[in-house]
Amino acid sequence: MRNEFTIFYTDDDAEDLEFFTEVTSAMGDHLNIVTQNNGKKLLHDLKNPPPNPHIVFLDLNMPGFSGFDVLQQLRSSIEYKNLPIVIFSTSSDEQTIAKSMELGASFYVSKPTDYTLLKKTIQHTLNINWDTFKPSKENFVYLNN
Repeated sequence: MRNEFTIFYTDDDAEDLEFFTEVTSAMGDHLNIVTQNNGKKLLHDLKNPPPNPHIVFLDLNMPGFSGFDVLQQLRSSIEYKNLPIVIFSTSSDEQTIAKSMELGASFYVSKPTDYTLLKKTIQHTLNINWDTFKPSKENFVYLNN
């Protein structure tokens, strides 16, 4: 019996979705990657399982329903209060990071553009014990350099 781990990744950039899927697929067939190209699709998929995600990677800069909008909606729902939500964005300014933490994101990662760095970043994020991890100013941002 295989112990499958489901990752949802939402991003409006098709190349980013493809790159993420390529890297995670190479990490093992126990990872089930489900992608969405906008926030409304993510919310639809969450409300219409299976599958249910173990973790969500969420881009912020999407047209229409932004990652911030999605994050706020998910955290206002008791059903998704403890779902690990990793902000996965090209933005790394302090205001964006602070707003992500304030709205209830679990972790913040600046998107790496290098295959090896992306793989290392995803592995690090998947190895976090989300049952005990408590975001703080000291551990909220992953420095992938």
